[in-house]
Amino acid sequence: MSAIAGIVQHAGLSPDDRQLERMMQVLERYPADDRRMWRTAHAAFGCHAQWITPESRGERLPYYCERTGRAITADAILDNREELFDRLQIERGMRAGVTDSELILGAYEAWGDEAPRYLIGDYAFAIWDAKRSRLFGARDLQGNRTLYYSAGEHRFAFCTVIGPLLELPGIRREADESWLAEFLAIPVILDTVDVHATAYRGIRQIPPGHSFSLTGGRLRLRQYDAIAVPQKPLKLKTDGDYVEAFCQVFREAVQARLRTFGEVGASLSGGLDSGAVVSFAAESLRGQGRTLHTFSSVPPADFVDWTHKSMEADESPFIQATVRHVGNISNRRLDFAGRSPFDEVDELIGLMEAPYKFFENSIWIKGMLEEASRKGIGVLLNGAAGNFTISWGPAPDYYARLLRRLQWRRLNAELKAFGRYNGVGRKKWLPYIAGLALRQGRHSSKRRSEEERPSLIHPELARRTNVMEKLQGHDVGLSEWSEHASRAYQFENLAAANHQGTSATKLALQYGVAERDPTADPRVIRFCLSLPMEQFVQNGMDRALVRRATAGMLPEEVRLNQRVRGVQGADWIHRMRFSWPALTDEVRQLCADPAAAAYLNTDQIRQSLQKLGPSPRVEAAFDPDARIVMQSLIVYRFLRRLSGSKT
Repeated sequence: MSAIAGIVQHAGLSPDDRQLERMMQVLERYPADDRRMWRTAHAAFGCHAQWITPESRGERLPYYCERTGRAITADAILDNREELFDRLQIERGMRAGVTDSELILGAYEAWGDEAPRYLIGDYAFAIWDAKRSRLFGARDLQGNRTLYYSAGEHRFAFCTVIGPLLELPGIRREADESWLAEFLAIPVILDTVDVHATAYRGIRQIPPGHSFSLTGGRLRLRQYDAIAVPQKPLKLKTDGDYVEAFCQVFREAVQARLRTFGEVGASLSGGLDSGAVVSFAAESLRGQGRTLHTFSSVPPADFVDWTHKSMEADESPFIQATVRHVGNISNRRLDFAGRSPFDEVDELIGLMEAPYKFFENSIWIKGMLEEASRKGIGVLLNGAAGNFTISWGPAPDYYARLLRRLQWRRLNAELKAFGRYNGVGRKKWLPYIAGLALRQGRHSSKRRSEEERPSLIHPELARRTNVMEKLQGHDVGLSEWSEHASRAYQFENLAAANHQGTSATKLALQYGVAERDPTADPRVIRFCLSLPMEQFVQNGMDRALVRRATAGMLPEEVRLNQRVRGVQGADWIHRMRFSWPALTDEVRQLCADPAAAAYLNTDQIRQSLQKLGPSPRVEAAFDPDARIVMQSLIVYRFLRRLSGSKT
């Protein structure tokens, strides 16, 4: 993958070479295999290239095609190359040397502004059409690669990351209050629901699944495609037909993401999503004589698991079972001993170019990429979207629907089988399912009481930005949503894709490793969304599709496990035990700082800090007050960075 940049001048002006050069200098913080610039009368492109795929080695970007008079700069890995070759009628003998950027240019020549609809993969690109004095570009459907821009009266500038844009004349390093208000008001991991905004005033982003065009200084954004839940489910003859069709689609998605001249890696937990990805990938690599390198996060040796018996903070037994059963895997378990989320804050703010919320898992998210980079990994697979695609299937939600439809016979049979798998009798389950059915029938989205969720946002900032009204109707942890509603929202709303793509792009750039997720392939998503619910909950099994599809591929103790689920981040308070005094001092400093008090609810922060005490229990890892304190510190560091202050 790569970082791209560009400038287009309006009103007959020529780009200032020094501006693009300065943008490219800022990109030097990331590793690169090549660095080039190209310019014409009214446009200038740059590419800070990281070569990942065999076709990208030695690729010259930006690339100018003399025949068409078009230039392209691209950050792209395409996953449907053979399909595009066939559609574009490219001879088989010529295909091996065709780069992804050349394929994108070919698609644009064939289909014009509709070209992104034909592209599957992770990409952001820009094309300058000199004959029409027109800029055109797009971001992939799932938003796996970012693309930011600044649109002024005389200049349009774009870049994969924000930092280079902040170096341009006329751009000020100021926080966008609306973005910050959403970030502070949303209690879950999501940053914002505004898919155009960034943390910086004057810097915007192309949303996932959108293209843009610039002609005569006028910018137009257009959503070229979307993923929506089909009106009618797919109907096949037998359950086995569904499994066979799924395996074909999923195997294609996995194999497409193995394209690298480096080593192939994967993050591996003890669950179904990463297990399914790893089992399919290891099988394909075995046929190529290659080994899959997996990386697994485990708590430090002195951590005592405090979680409920239905949860497992250390998934080592399940991980080891998967490695033994699948084979062709070299696994590394990483405990990152001695590392604390507190010590990572400044570096991660710099990498993310904004405050962030994933601090509980920041050590292993960043640490795995560090280790993968050291091991020469080109592609690191994961199954991040699996909960909503391949392993969808909340049994209680389905059983509540059966109850509402009075399908007593099927419900009774399902509850019997479910009880055998989980050791829970029907009498214990029925009251819960009845309550869930009642809530489903009401389509409840009532707002939770203020007492239930301590808020980090200053009440005046919330009032000034009208943020609570903006968040109404969004699944952001402020209302009660059913599992089914959340799944549809996950794909119909672009905010979640934006959030995932932001961290994936910026962390991958830093370590020169492309994170790739087969469970988020549009072909996999659309297939899974087309299936009837009975394929996801069946014979007492939740997540039934992937369990059936991995029969023989995963060990039974992993494939059929419904009693214990892995839990991430349970050890973050434990890791903070030596850092907590320093954190406490800084948070008290925050509460006394008028600049912070303009944005943060310092009264709530003080209460949360007092509640936690000088040495919080490790069981507070998922306490909302602990999140309030840590998030307040991260936002405070970001605000101080903007103002030029040192921590």
